Formats: sequence, structure tokens, C-alpha cells
Amino acid sequence: MMIQEAAAQNDSTMALSTTMVQKMHGDSINFLLIGERLENQNHHGDNDLIWEAQGWIGGDINKLWMKTEGQYSRERSDTKEFELQALWSHAVSPFWDFQAGWRHDAEVDNGFDYLTFGFLGLAPYWFEVDAAAFVSEEGALSARLEAEYELRITQRLILQPRVELNFGFEKDNEAGMGRGLQKTHLGLRLRYEIVREYAPYVGFAWEKSFGESALTLGARAEKVSEASVVAGLRFWY
Repeated sequence: MMIQEAAAQNDSTMALSTTMVQKMHGDSINFLLIGERLENQNHHGDNDLIWEAQGWIGGDINKLWMKTEGQYSRERSDTKEFELQALWSHAVSPFWDFQAGWRHDAEVDNGFDYLTFGFLGLAPYWFEVDAAAFVSEEGALSARLEAEYELRITQRLILQPRVELNFGFEKDNEAGMGRGLQKTHLGLRLRYEIVREYAPYVGFAWEKSFGESALTLGARAEKVSEASVVAGLRFWY
């Protein structure tokens, strides 16, 4: 009897130890919030506030992932672009997550919803990649590819090139987006990490619309191509 009691107590101690080890080494709920871009863009005397942020909560394998980005015009005092994504994120390898969920775009008079799926991760040579496909309510398929790279000049001074490409595989009349390459964003930002969590930066950004998407912007009397000087803050918590 005493041997059985000792064995049961030993099993209980081992189970408690295993639980503690799992919590200390990954089997726990964590979260992260990253403000990738919070910046002012100045182009031809106009100033726009740009934001891009994302955050997640969950374990090592499965997470709830939120993303948002947008553009606010100071001159017109309205939001020119707003996007929100809510995604389930599942780790498929040490460096890649598969993501699927919902995306909502809001404009002054309209709102659009999309089914979203894609991959987020770290490509060879440390390129951060976010590749996603979107299916609109009308069934139109589009895609977006974002890539960033961090070049450390010193331990605190970092140069970050960024590229974003938007494609349309079908014409989306409701959203006013055409087939083919729709819009390109290019950026180059130099930031200084005062502390690791907070880093002000300056840089340059350029965007251009193409094809039917450019014609739609022209009909709205909006700019097809735009270059900007930027200054902002990157942070994480």
C-alpha cells in the first residue's frame, strides 16, 4: 500500500512539474502589439496621417491575429482609407503561419468585406513577408504581397526598405479596382531605437496606381501617383 501511495504521489509531482515546464516553455497564452507605422506623410504641401498596426493573442501554434491600416486626410478631415482584418493564425513551420479570416474596408460612403487567406513569415535572408488573397462579396479574387527587410547600420540605427504590390485577378466593379497590377507602394525608412520598444523614423514613400484602378482614381479627381516625405514612430508592446 505504501509503495502505491508513493507511486501516486510521484506521478502527481511529475504531472505538476510537466505542467510548469510547459507553461514556462511555450504552453501559455501570450500577446503582442506592433505599431509598424504611425506617420505623417507630406506631399506637395498636403499632410496625411498613415497607420499600420497588428497584434495577436494565443499560443505557439494557434493565435487570433488582428491587422489594421489606413490613411486620414488632415486637409479634408476624413478617412481616405481604412482596413481591418481578423484572422485565425496557425503555425505550419517554425517560420511560417497560415492565416484565414475576414477583412473589412471602409470608405466615406461604402464598406466592403472579403474572405481572406494567406501566409505570414520569414523568408530566406530574413525578409519579412505577408502574402494574402482576398475574395470579395461579388466573388472577385485579388492578392497582396508585402515584403520588408531590416538592415542594421548599428545596434540602434536601422534602414528598412518596404514594398507592397496589389493585384486583381478579376475586375471588382463595386470597389472600383481593375484586373492586373492595381497599386504599388514603395518605402525607405531610417529609424533609431531609443529603446527597443520605441523608434522614431524618417523616410520616403511612393505609391502608384495602374490600369483600370488608375482610371477610376482619375475619374474621382484623385492622384494616380504620389511621392511623400514621411516622419513617424514605430513601437511594440
